[in-house]
Amino acid sequence: MPIKNRFADMQAEITGWRRHLHENPELLFDTPKTSAFITEKLKEFGCDEVVGKIGRTGVVAVIKGKTDTSGKVVGLRADFDALPILEATGLDYASKTPGVMHACGHDGHTAMLLGAAKYLAETRNFDGTAVMIFQPAEEGGGGGKEMVDDGMMERWNVQEVYGMHNWPGNDVGTFAIRPGAFFAATDTFEITVTGKGGHAAKPDTTIDTTVVSSHIVLALQSIVSRNVDPVEQAVVSVTSFETESKAFNVIPQTVTLRGTVRTLKGEVRDLVEERLIKLAEATADAYGATALVNYIRGYPAMVNHEAETELAAASAAKVSGECDTDAPLVMGGEDFAYMLQARPGAYILIGNGDTAMVHHPEFNFNDEAIPAGCSWWAEMVESRMPAS
Repeated sequence: MPIKNRFADMQAEITGWRRHLHENPELLFDTPKTSAFITEKLKEFGCDEVVGKIGRTGVVAVIKGKTDTSGKVVGLRADFDALPILEATGLDYASKTPGVMHACGHDGHTAMLLGAAKYLAETRNFDGTAVMIFQPAEEGGGGGKEMVDDGMMERWNVQEVYGMHNWPGNDVGTFAIRPGAFFAATDTFEITVTGKGGHAAKPDTTIDTTVVSSHIVLALQSIVSRNVDPVEQAVVSVTSFETESKAFNVIPQTVTLRGTVRTLKGEVRDLVEERLIKLAEATADAYGATALVNYIRGYPAMVNHEAETELAAASAAKVSGECDTDAPLVMGGEDFAYMLQARPGAYILIGNGDTAMVHHPEFNFNDEAIPAGCSWWAEMVESRMPAS
């Protein structure tokens, strides 16, 4: 099954939805216009049930097949929140909200799932139930967890769930996936180093927090190089070094370090957290200072289920002719991880072409990917629940 003709016919319409969403981005759970737009379209399509306020501002739609002898229920998820980035694309449909833009392609994900929902509601050529999941707050808010915690899986008896993300650098409309851990767990930390401030001309009377903090930054790099097994994956990055003073002649009393940790396995995550805290505290103590560490666990690693990954790849190959089943590991995070903890399923990448990377102010979702993405969603439903 190549690209479905229906989606080629609908491409201009779906592109219009996508560009409307791009012009009107909203952050995290504060998505009244986006949620309302999605709800309006789903009701217009004739979905059997459309429910809002799932996971605070998420939307769920139910589409029943012509028959339901299988009793199967397949969930499809798209995220719809934007990022706090000032857009620099120069597009005629650029964000109308300064400092907020769809820099990760969630506008495209949502438009493609809406396209699939319209097609499935028209054709209903499957035996079972399709559940369309539109999720807020993927960008740091944990909207996926909120929807799961809200009882979404149980309420609609979702038995397996699938997600998709665009991927710059991969050819438009091609697919890539891998079984097992795919996206990393994403933790953050804040280290407050306290010493003894004073005049820069008399460092001997101080406990210099800038020197202490600099040694902590360097010490933390030894975690990956000397504590984590070399065949495992881990990233420790200090991304902020902030002092309380802007003066040239003042040694500050305190310094705050902030950063992120990325891992793919639970035991590596535990190890990095333990070593980070110990190294920060011990290094500070060696210089007569103190280090207070606040380590915050974020999204867990996103782990694709083996059998469902094969099914997702097979559907992708039907759409595009082939599917890369050994996609590179991604050290970015993805809160679809919570849905994959709740139910078996898989997450796939669709090529966005030669575009700026996601989270860049010049990024834009490639509308040429729409027919392939919609076709994959539809194929997942029709192949998992073939018409009887």
